[in-house]
Amino acid sequence: MLHRLVILVAVLTLGVAGSGPAAREALEWRRGAPLPVPRSEVAAATLGRELFVVGGFLADGRSSARVDAYSPARDRWRRLPSLPVAVNHAMAASDGKRLYVVGGYGAPTRAYLFSGRRWRRLPDLPEPRAAAGAAIVGRTLYVVGGVARGGLAGQALAFDRVRQRWSRIAGPKPREHLGVTAVGGRVYAAAGRESGTNFDAFQAYVPTRRRWVSLARVPETRGGTDVASVGSAIISAGSESSAGTSAAVYRYDVGAGRWGRLPDLPTARHGLGVVALDGRVYVVGGGPRPGLSVSGANEYLALR
Repeated sequence: MLHRLVILVAVLTLGVAGSGPAAREALEWRRGAPLPVPRSEVAAATLGRELFVVGGFLADGRSSARVDAYSPARDRWRRLPSLPVAVNHAMAASDGKRLYVVGGYGAPTRAYLFSGRRWRRLPDLPEPRAAAGAAIVGRTLYVVGGVARGGLAGQALAFDRVRQRWSRIAGPKPREHLGVTAVGGRVYAAAGRESGTNFDAFQAYVPTRRRWVSLARVPETRGGTDVASVGSAIISAGSESSAGTSAAVYRYDVGAGRWGRLPDLPTARHGLGVVALDGRVYVVGGGPRPGLSVSGANEYLALR
């Protein structure tokens, strides 16, 4: 009995330590090879064993069609065929084998698929979208939030990747510059803003019920942000406001339904790409100052 009690105490101690300051201190952001051409308001996703960064603003304010792929194993970037159009504030999502890039200022109704080292144009979006987020659940690509024709989008868009058809579905709280990801068959929409006011709203779309549910709010109001999923956790990074850019990083435990704090980013940014690969979260590009600014920062945190 005493032996079992000792084991139980040890397990509980480890559990507490794993969520406290000591655990956060054990985690450390590291730097990878910088993005070859610094930019912000990029679209980012993983494909195979690499992470892709698409489009974005250049330092002179022009939009880019450039596409770069980073291999963590080699700590090296390689140039890929450019997107057919130059965009900023576009959205990207991947099923691991195919990369989808949709919307963005410069081509707000365009949709493209990257497969076999070439871009293929898909059916146009039923209405413009920019500064939104995208995620894939099963056969469906979801485009959530953002700016539509005439203002904020009140509905989300769903693309049936088999039938190659778009449809409109219920949307979450209208907002732009939000983070969107998928975990466990649900689509999550985190933070975002409207007319310069940042939000802390956090909602999940349940496809089987065709409705959004509200969850524990993000600990910080943020816009110009992004999120990625690592296992059953959602990582939120990046934000800008009149006070500057935020270095704060938060982790949401899907099972427990609560947020926790991770170590701050070495380089505070907004308009960045946040992606996950092999238990690591990568934060790439973005602007270190509010408004138009660019960075080639490529920073990652190993979570397992």
